[in-house]
Amino acid sequence: MTSEQKGLRFAAGVTMITGAALALAALPALNLPMRLLADILIWPLDQAQTLGLPETRLAFAIGGGVMLGWGLMIWQLAGEPLERAPDAVRGIIRSSVLAWFVVDSTGSVASGAALNVVPNLVFLALFLVPMRRGRAAVVA
Repeated sequence: MTSEQKGLRFAAGVTMITGAALALAALPALNLPMRLLADILIWPLDQAQTLGLPETRLAFAIGGGVMLGWGLMIWQLAGEPLERAPDAVRGIIRSSVLAWFVVDSTGSVASGAALNVVPNLVFLALFLVPMRRGRAAVVA
């Protein structure tokens, strides 16, 4: 397995874990980590974010499930498909990551959680850096 594949699988694993944590936030008894994160991202720290409304819990369930599934898809693409069709797979991953970044970051700013752009940049780098290194290794 190449360092590009390992890097993409690491990023996909972080994405799946984050997705599971988001989905679990739909359950009030398990939402403490996401409540704390929401309190940090929707400054100031005031414990006003309860995540208790049904529509909030639904959004966490849906978003977490989508994120977990997206991470699983990228995990699988980073295996044999990347070896067989590196340019195509890199294009699929790059376009999906960039689409997520733009929509998530724009929505975060619009909802008053602009600080969420910072962890979004970390996720973006987790995916794009290994692919850049992988492409550079092929060119060299």
